[in-house]
Amino acid sequence: MSDPGHAAPLRLTASLEGPPGAPVLVLGNSIGTTRAVWDPQAAALRAHFRLLRFEYPGHGGCPAPPRPYSIGDLAGGVLALLDAHRVEAALYCGISLGGMVGIWLAAHAPERITGLGLCCTSAYLDLAWTQRAVLVRSRGMAPVADQAAGRWFTPAFQRRDWPAVAAIVDAMRGVDPEGYAGCCEAIGGMDQRASLGSVTAPTLVIAGAEDPATPPWHGGVIARGISGSRLRVIRGASHLANVSAAGEVTAALLGHLLAAG
Repeated sequence: MSDPGHAAPLRLTASLEGPPGAPVLVLGNSIGTTRAVWDPQAAALRAHFRLLRFEYPGHGGCPAPPRPYSIGDLAGGVLALLDAHRVEAALYCGISLGGMVGIWLAAHAPERITGLGLCCTSAYLDLAWTQRAVLVRSRGMAPVADQAAGRWFTPAFQRRDWPAVAAIVDAMRGVDPEGYAGCCEAIGGMDQRASLGSVTAPTLVIAGAEDPATPPWHGGVIARGISGSRLRVIRGASHLANVSAAGEVTAALLGHLLAAG
């Protein structure tokens, strides 16, 4: 297995579903969400791929180890899952933190990633994320969950489908603060801009035009750094574009993955 930079990989929980013998597609979530965030795409993707959906520490019941970890550690946990399921190589799609993990995998374990979809993500974010880790350790998930709807969804989508918004925000309230804080520190300690040129997997970058967390210029940095990649900006979408613009994102990812895989 490729070395993520630490002796023992994180133990991540996961589910594997889909047609036996089909190519495996790994789906990485955004921080604060569970594997259910991919439900808008799952049925369409499952028709062509075996879906390996994993959880971060503290998310979706996955234990949170009492130690700091990095994006490389999270990626090492994904590699361990691939090894456990005897998957030599897979396609990968990730939202936000999931995309950061995907960049690491494609740059440092290129033989394991055959195609890459990066949605509403970044190669570098500032140290404000370490401050968020301090916040949740001292006050729990309520302060960040209370603001999540405004970061993840446009006002128009909140009015149009509040039940979907509420379900995702409520799931965030159930995340273990220690696991969330560890993921925050992984984001705050990340700078993968110099690694983008090492990515050789066919890559599609998707950005939400109204995303305040990772605005489209973040996607532009990634697309310029990965040779041959394409950037698609989804109008009217915020950070969880795969939820608010589900049909458009599903079609874009499916077309890209079928061509890559």
